[in-house]
This record gives sequence, C-alpha cells and structure tokens, in this order.
Amino acid sequence: MVVTDVQQQETGSAGGQRRVLVVEDEPTIAESIAARLGAEGFRVAVSHDGPTAVDCFQTWQPDLVVLDVMLPGFDGLEVCRRIQAHRPVPVLMLTARDDETDLLVGLGVGADDYMTKPFSMRELAARVNVLLRRVERAQLAARTPVGGTLRLGELEIDHVQRRVRVSGGDVHLTPTEFDLLACLAAQPRAVLTREQLLAEVWDWTDASGTRTVDSHVKALRRKIGANWIRTVHGVGYALEAPTP
Repeated sequence: MVVTDVQQQETGSAGGQRRVLVVEDEPTIAESIAARLGAEGFRVAVSHDGPTAVDCFQTWQPDLVVLDVMLPGFDGLEVCRRIQAHRPVPVLMLTARDDETDLLVGLGVGADDYMTKPFSMRELAARVNVLLRRVERAQLAARTPVGGTLRLGELEIDHVQRRVRVSGGDVHLTPTEFDLLACLAAQPRAVLTREQLLAEVWDWTDASGTRTVDSHVKALRRKIGANWIRTVHGVGYALEAPTP
C-alpha cells in the first residue's frame, strides 16, 4: 500500500508541523481526516492496512496515531500492540461498533481515547489536539515533578516515575489511566463528576465525552481492582481504599 504524506504549508497553525499517522482502510474517510488535520497544521501520513501502518510508524516516527480497529492484514488492536512496544505514542482509536468490550480491549492494548463512527471532523481534530496537549503536560511534569509518592492504603502512586503499585505489585497503566488515577487520588474520597474528570484529564469540556470517562474507569478497575473506585450514580467517581 502507498503511504501518502499530506503536508500543510501554513506552519503557524495549531498543529505546529507535528506528525499524525492516520490508519484507515476506507479511502474517503482517510482522505477526509487527512484534509482536516492538514488544515489544522499537522503533517499527515495515511496508511490503509496493518502491516504498512507498522512500517510507516517505525520509519516516519509520528507524534500521534489515529487508528481504525478494522483493517486488512491485521487489525488495529495488533497495530496498537506493535507500535506501543516500539515506542509509546498517543493513539486515538476509531471503531464502527459501539461495543464496550471492544473499547476496553482497545484501551488495554495502549489506546488513549476512542471515537465511534460516524463522528464529526471538528471533534476528531479537537481530540487530537487534546491528546497532544496531554503529552506536553506530562513532559513538563516529568521535568518539574511535584508530590512525590502518594499512598492510600495498599495503593502507591509515584508521580515522579509515573509508577503505580497495589499491595506491593507493579500495575502497568496507560498514560491516560495514570492521569485519571492521579486526578482521583489528588482528592481521595471526594466525588469528581465526569465533566470534572474530562476537563482535568482530557482537557475536554464537551459533556458528549462522558462515555470515554466511563470506559477508562472500567479499564482502570480491571488493573487496580474494582473496589478502589466508587461509582456515585448520576454524579461521578471517587477513589477510596477498599473496606477490609
């Protein structure tokens, strides 16, 4: 498959010439995404199948990947596994199925966010910018770490090394899962609304993204234990030590 490099000539726009790899087997959708992100100032490469996407990722070194789940060659989940093993990078997954199991599997292999088709190009561009801003904030926090290690019962959150342990064992979280846990842990036992979590973790103020919060909470529970995060129905979530 041919990989197309779409470059926007205006360098002063939001994208700042950062690179986005779009992996989508439907040419019309791929071209629409590339055109919108190009207009935002990004350099965009387009791939239409799994093997080509992995090769392009390794040679082109994008800053972010927009990745469809259903692909020829091998699917987007396998693409995500392979690229994250090569170099951690933000991944926005696209799926035609609003299936919670599929979404949790995607988050489990390293995706940071997802969108269900059909979606608006405006929202996709906004999500891409949000994910890249999160990376910038994480890099800044790594250079100027604060807070050290937070302990809540058997849970330890090391903000400097971005490591989490439960009962002395390491728990491997995606960058988004870590940021979500750290946000909840900053106010233990306090209930944070989905909208608050969207604003703090995703820098996203549109309430239409609350399903994203719910799916990440479920993925986080699978890793640290379901009893650590309390659901307050109709409101949001709170982090608290499980009752013995």
